[in-house]
Amino acid sequence: MESLRQRAVDLGFALAWTLVRRLPERTVTWLFQRMADRTYRANGRGVQRLRSNLSVVRPAASPAELDALTQAGMRSYLRYWQEAFRLPDWTDEQIVGRVRTVNEKLLRDAYAAGRGVICALPHLANYDHAGAWAGRTGMPVWTVAERLKPESLFDRFIAYRKQLGMEVLPLTGSDHDVTGVLADQLRAGQFVCLVADRDLSERGVPVTFFGQPSRMPVGPAALSLKTGAPLIPATLHYDGPELVITFHDVVEPDGGAAAMTQRCADAYAVGIAAHPADWHMLQRIFLPG
Repeated sequence: MESLRQRAVDLGFALAWTLVRRLPERTVTWLFQRMADRTYRANGRGVQRLRSNLSVVRPAASPAELDALTQAGMRSYLRYWQEAFRLPDWTDEQIVGRVRTVNEKLLRDAYAAGRGVICALPHLANYDHAGAWAGRTGMPVWTVAERLKPESLFDRFIAYRKQLGMEVLPLTGSDHDVTGVLADQLRAGQFVCLVADRDLSERGVPVTFFGQPSRMPVGPAALSLKTGAPLIPATLHYDGPELVITFHDVVEPDGGAAAMTQRCADAYAVGIAAHPADWHMLQRIFLPG
């Protein structure tokens, strides 16, 4: 049964990547908003978790306000998927033209220094679009992807991100030393982007996030310390048709990897607090106090 379910999921994604890109954008937007609203009303486990996470971000929100924020969050999440299915057909002009940046000079100056640069970001808005934008503006991205089941679905996502111009390493199940490969690329002056607000390995370091205990991956900080490449947190949000990328101050290497990870968490919190509906966190992230 599990194998059949996985095959059905893979087939669903394959059909979506074929069909969604053929429909007019206005039609697809309407369909995905309806899907988001239906998913919100069904109030499944993911929606409940999203509401719980958002209640920590907005503790003063009334029940009605939290409901509205959760519904907006599901619409934002489904927008990510709508764009994921259509991004391979976007022109370079669309990919670059639909992005607006804040503090981009921080990133460009760090990259120009030639020591490589690491960008760490949370699950906000569309990080695939951000990666495609970076590659088309002179900074090809190296990144890591969580291994999915079935393997054919994982392969589809690897191919999708490679089509957008990214070099993708599997987090697990590879003969390659992922950390070693990324370190080599950084020493060669390359750009590494890592989504790093959720601990997938259970080896993350403790952080305080919105006043609550959590754990986050230490990888970006450890790579920075190992290679000397600057670590820059980034946050994303939607503004109408645009994706806005905000680059935060370079994380100083004081205090070691744990302290650097906490500074990344603080930067994520600034961006998430400003645009909570675009934080697509449908999994547990806060730990029992």
